[in-house]
Amino acid sequence: FIILQHNRGFRANFYGDPVGIRTIGYGHNCNAQGCSTIHAPITKAQGEALLHQDLVQFQNCVEAQVPFVNDNQFAALVSFTFNLGCGNLQSSTLLKDVKAKNYAAAANEFGKWVYAGGHKLPGLVTRRARERALFLA
Repeated sequence: FIILQHNRGFRANFYGDPVGIRTIGYGHNCNAQGCSTIHAPITKAQGEALLHQDLVQFQNCVEAQVPFVNDNQFAALVSFTFNLGCGNLQSSTLLKDVKAKNYAAAANEFGKWVYAGGHKLPGLVTRRARERALFLA
């Protein structure tokens, strides 16, 4: 939870993320989750509630794929999946390496996921480095 708050930061008002997805709070995706009942500006507490609500599906996705990982690995994979979606996790070499318990190779895969809209984004480079470090901790 903390890594996601740190990675995303909080925004009380709606904004377009780097690829134009309408977002609010700590990365609540309005395209995927809907935002018709959300009235901006929101408080940090409302943002945290949205984040907790959003995380359930990503936690379930990671747990279904790799129930044997440690807490740090789980948190890193949930952060990755929150950002990229369950489908991208499921089709990734990162997941294949985790399932094979080749954790060093899996950790190196985080750095490959730093592009959005065909552009390498500094924010994603930083995020993936944090996820990698947490995964290896």
